[in-house]
Amino acid sequence: MLRRFKPRLRTAGLAATLTLAAALGGGIAYADEAKVQYLPLQTYRTGAYASSGTPIWAGRLDYFTYLNETQGGINGVKLIWDECETNYEVEKGVECYERTKGGKDGSPTAAVFPNADHISKALIERSAKDKIPVVTLAYGLTEAVDGSVFPYYFPAILSFYSEASSVVNFIADKVGGKDKLKGVKIATVYHDSPYGRETIAPLELLAKTYGFENIQIPVPHPGADQTAQWAKVRELKPDWIFLRGWGVMTPVAIKTAAKTGFPVDHIIGGVWSTSEEDVRPAGAAGKGYLGLTPFPAGANFPIHDKIKAEVIDKNKSDLRDPKSFGSVYYNSGLVEAILITEAIRTAQGKFGARALNGEETQWGLEHLNITEERIKEIGATGLFPPLKLGLHDHEGGGQAKVLQWDGAKWTAVSDWIHADTDLLKPLILEKSAAYAKEKGITPRTE
Repeated sequence: MLRRFKPRLRTAGLAATLTLAAALGGGIAYADEAKVQYLPLQTYRTGAYASSGTPIWAGRLDYFTYLNETQGGINGVKLIWDECETNYEVEKGVECYERTKGGKDGSPTAAVFPNADHISKALIERSAKDKIPVVTLAYGLTEAVDGSVFPYYFPAILSFYSEASSVVNFIADKVGGKDKLKGVKIATVYHDSPYGRETIAPLELLAKTYGFENIQIPVPHPGADQTAQWAKVRELKPDWIFLRGWGVMTPVAIKTAAKTGFPVDHIIGGVWSTSEEDVRPAGAAGKGYLGLTPFPAGANFPIHDKIKAEVIDKNKSDLRDPKSFGSVYYNSGLVEAILITEAIRTAQGKFGARALNGEETQWGLEHLNITEERIKEIGATGLFPPLKLGLHDHEGGGQAKVLQWDGAKWTAVSDWIHADTDLLKPLILEKSAAYAKEKGITPRTE
């Protein structure tokens, strides 16, 4: 079901007009249809993962609103959107894609954010055929880093392979260097799904390279009972835990670990186990827990001051819970919004200041170069690392920070950690080549 954004959230301007028209059952005829850009939003405000997803949409929509209110959109092209509820289900996600891919009110669809690993993978062939980019920040099909085979799929900022490598590099730093990893036991407790299994292959390679013992412990969806898994942890006695959860699985893991006596400050959550929504339900057991993220927490960045003044204080925010402002998940949505709007801005430099279709936005993504200087102009220095994408690199970086939970907030305990992308690249290319052979795809050379 498509959901229009609520009138109370948009009290003035184009967005409110769109909502009113939708409520009346009619369309809008624009004097200049090229001056609006459609970016549909797949959400799951219901279901087991709603508490995790809701702040993500808030960060994204608040930035879109901020651009509309303060800059007239992107070079005068205002942003419009619909919500389509997926309930985190593949079938509904595909249905939402099909409903929205044709655009809206004179604007083509620029790109889609599935907001779910399994949904994004179900859209790979469809989106390539329709020439609409699928953007997945810190999740998605890792071999799609190779844009020569996957031109319309962008696992940007941090792939799962880079996530695994960054965790290993953090542990290496703690034990005195990579040469000290030999014999160290690292257990991955992972969500038993395509998402959770993505790090198995890179960890096998990293373990072979550095000599640590690689233990894999799957947790069935949704992870509400992990007694058996943590009994295995107690039996095998790993030195470190890499927790790759999602939703309810993460706080259950933290609390169960505490019951078994495993030290929480030796558990490192992956990107989707690193949020306030993950650790607050764990209560006192979560104090000291570590988490890896490419979009650290905090509302003390200049862009947050701007959003607060122009969106939140004017009652135009999508925030459901004020405590989520500046949370990890809110900031992830904010970074997503910055990425796609900067890609559109880049593409407008070639195609003109108008609404762009998916093929044009794909060019903008593949030529995206968000420098330190540009990040500073936006007011987001430290919120995410510089990002440069290209034909053979749809990830653009592979960096993340480790945070630690003090019982009330996150604090960064590392600088940007770089993944061993050169080590992982052959594995990625091997998988992308296998996909190309299976599908009969001729890799692009330009």
